[in-house]
This record gives sequence, structure tokens and C-alpha cells, in this order.
Amino acid sequence: MRLGAFLINSHPPERSIHDGHQEDLAQIMFLEQAGVDEVWIGEHYTARWSPCPAPDLLIAQALMITNRIRLGPLGHLLPYHHPVELAHRAAYLDHLSGGRYQFGAAISALPTDRQLFAIDHRPGLNRDMTFEALDIIDRLWTEGPTEFRGMFWNTGSPDSPLPALDYFLRPLQRPRPPIAMAGMTAGSANLRLAGARGYLPVSLAITPDGRQLARQFDTVADGAAAAGRIADRGRWRIVQDIVVAPTDSEARELARHGAMARCWSEFLLPLYLHLGLGPLLGALPDGTVVPDDEIDLDYLLEHLWLVGSPRTVAGKIDELTRATGGFGTLLLTCYDTAEERETWQRSVRLLTTEVLPQCLESDTGAPGSAATITQRPATAGRRADGTA
Repeated sequence: MRLGAFLINSHPPERSIHDGHQEDLAQIMFLEQAGVDEVWIGEHYTARWSPCPAPDLLIAQALMITNRIRLGPLGHLLPYHHPVELAHRAAYLDHLSGGRYQFGAAISALPTDRQLFAIDHRPGLNRDMTFEALDIIDRLWTEGPTEFRGMFWNTGSPDSPLPALDYFLRPLQRPRPPIAMAGMTAGSANLRLAGARGYLPVSLAITPDGRQLARQFDTVADGAAAAGRIADRGRWRIVQDIVVAPTDSEARELARHGAMARCWSEFLLPLYLHLGLGPLLGALPDGTVVPDDEIDLDYLLEHLWLVGSPRTVAGKIDELTRATGGFGTLLLTCYDTAEERETWQRSVRLLTTEVLPQCLESDTGAPGSAATITQRPATAGRRADGTA
């Protein structure tokens, strides 16, 4: 199992933009030193708790201070970008990265972002815009420019007698950088498209019911099968909130009263409930659905977050692996931990040095075990696009 990170730029509103940006850079440097394989960075426009409208600027700076870790947005909100312009910026970053760049696309879930850009709230419109933009970007990278007249964007093909004027800025990775799509629900059109196109599927684990997550990969597999592909679990990413400490009691105290809890309390939990995701948050493995008004930080600590000693968290990851059928990369959600740097960095190091080795060692001889399911795809050879 590989370990990555999802950096949602979750800075408290009192943190200045400059200081938050510097904190993100320091976080990425530390994650590389700790052995994390990849970092994904969010993009928002109207979220005070996630004030990063340009993850590519953060990525460009982070590339200059790192050597190994792969970096990418998760994702660029495609309804708000002209696809030809964004394809060029991303291809340029791929060259700057030496092939460490990954491209994540998103449909924009925040209604206030859509209001700011005056995007009609017709259901599915932002998804239609995203899929059309992604078609243009993918085709531009793999096939070159073509005349295209879409519902939202038009593209052309440069035509000049001068050989120095032409479309030339293709990505460094061929045929293109890895592309990721994230989803939160079973039947997600995003995840279905990821399966059909061979993109990296990413599931945000906002439910304690592993069967719900398993159904998300079923959607990936259905999309792949419809396109004549076979879905690879080794490419599946799952985003989780994790806190590790030497003892269960210390880990629970840190999680309940730290930066993660504050972000959930003031931003994420109200947002998810507002978006109607309460039934997913409240879905317990035994089939019980906890009502919205009973979902609080104590509920999240008990049922959703992976919190505890290395042995406890390893057991919870094994449970997640069995419930989902296996996945290739665990993405650790990263918050603004400037005020708890020492305990947070210790948590990450315990995760990389003690928790994951326990996961790989457990039940190694049993067919279909957690280690068997997750290790095979993760140790496969690299593809032409640089992904495992």
C-alpha cells in the first residue's frame, strides 16, 4: 500500500494568505521527507477555510524545494477554466516537474463558487462543463489541436506558414500526465468516467460504511467494463482522516481537540450536511443510519476518523481494506497544524514507519487477505504514464 496526502489548504480564517501558503510549502517538504509518495492540492474560490484558488502556483514553488514526491491539483475546477489555457499551464508544470506532475479534475461542489462565476444551478450543468473541458484537455494532449464546437467551449487548430508558430507544448509524460477524478457517492458519474478513461479514481471516505466505498469502486469497474477496460484497484485512492499517537487515549485527545476537529466543526461538517450528505456520513456498517442532528465531533471520532495507537490504526486500515476489497493508495488528509507541528509530524512518521508495515505484514499468507489484495497492484511495474 502506498501513502499519499490530500492537502486541502484548510487554514483557519485568521491565518494570512501568505502564512498559510508558507505552511503548505513546509508541509509538502515534510511529507516528502517522511516518505509520502504524492500530494494532491485543493482549489476553491469562496471557502475561507480553503483559500487556494491557484494550486498550480503552490505546486510550482513546491517543485523547486522537493526532489521525489509527485504533486498535482485535486482538482482544478474545470467549469472556471478555459480548457486550452489550462492544458498549457498543466503541460508546462509537467515539464518543470521533470515528470512528477499529476492532473486532477473536479466539477465544483461549492454552490458559492458557481454563484461567483454565474454558473447556472441547473442540476448536472457543472458536471457537463467539466466533462467537456476534460475531453478537450485530454484530446489536446494526446492527439493535438482539432476544430471543436462544444456546448461550452470552442477550439481551433493553429494554421501558419511560419514553422515557428504551431501547437507544440505537449506534456513531458506521454501520452499525458496521470489524470485523477474524485467522487463521494456510489454511482458517481465522476468515478464512472475515471473507469471508462483509465483515470485515477479517488474516493473521499466520508462514510464509516466500507461497503459504500466498495460500491464506489464498483462504479469505476462498471465504467471500465463499458469501455472495454479492466479496472485496476492498485490505481484507486481513498482519502482518510488519520491521527496516530503512542496510545489510543493520546491519539483521541489530539484528534478531538486539534486542527482536524476545528476544521470539521467550523467548515467540513456544516458543508457536508448542507450539501445533503448526512445519510452518507451517518451510514454505519450495521445498516443503521444516524440522523444529521446526532452527527458531531464525537461521532466522527468514534466512527469515521482513523484514530489511535499504531496497532489500533493498522487494524482499522485492515478493516477498511477488507470492506472495500482493496485499494492501492491511502491519501492522508492534511490540515493546518502550525500550532501542533510536533505531534502532527510524529503522527505521520508513526503512520509510515509503524502502521503501514503492520498492515502489510498482517495475514500475508491468507488468500484474499488485506495485504494480498493491496500489495499486488501497488508493486506492479510502472505504466507508460508513470503511474503504478
